[in-house]
Amino acid sequence: MRRVTNCLLILILAVGIAGCDSRTDRTDGGGVLLSVSDFDGLPLLASVNGTLAAGGLIQIESLTIQNIAKNPVGNTSDLMNVEIQSYEVKYSRADRGTRVPTPFVRGIFGVAPVDGTLDYDNLPIMSSDQFNQEPLSDLKFSNGGFDKETGESNIVMNFAVRFFGRTLSGDTVETAPIFFTIEFIP
Repeated sequence: MRRVTNCLLILILAVGIAGCDSRTDRTDGGGVLLSVSDFDGLPLLASVNGTLAAGGLIQIESLTIQNIAKNPVGNTSDLMNVEIQSYEVKYSRADRGTRVPTPFVRGIFGVAPVDGTLDYDNLPIMSSDQFNQEPLSDLKFSNGGFDKETGESNIVMNFAVRFFGRTLSGDTVETAPIFFTIEFIP
């Protein structure tokens, strides 16, 4: 009897844990998938001092988000449209350094219609906030013009960008991150 009771308790616990999985809201996504289908106009090289003098922004010239119905032959409705709410840019090093600026997070607005696209032009992916933090601040002429961690006069950084939104029916959805690399010089 004790053995049966223990098995039942384990089964109830497993069902309870599976039912509380917070990822189900993300994976359902209201019957749609959100994807960055195209982006263009990325700098391959950026001058820290020049960028700060010009306003301190790194931008993507154009970016397209696509809202794809999970069931291409099923019925769709306007409730599957996705309101984009924010985006996040995380940085990692592509060289031997380890220090990175804080993530760039911004609220944004736009609606990606189901089976349609949403375009953004001149989307900021880094601001003066990141340029004024280590390691990029090391490349300022006033700070010596070299990475104090590696001793190099350049920093190669990976970018990971993803977008977050909600269908009109209230389900959260996000893109997979897109990746690219930029080299920074003084």
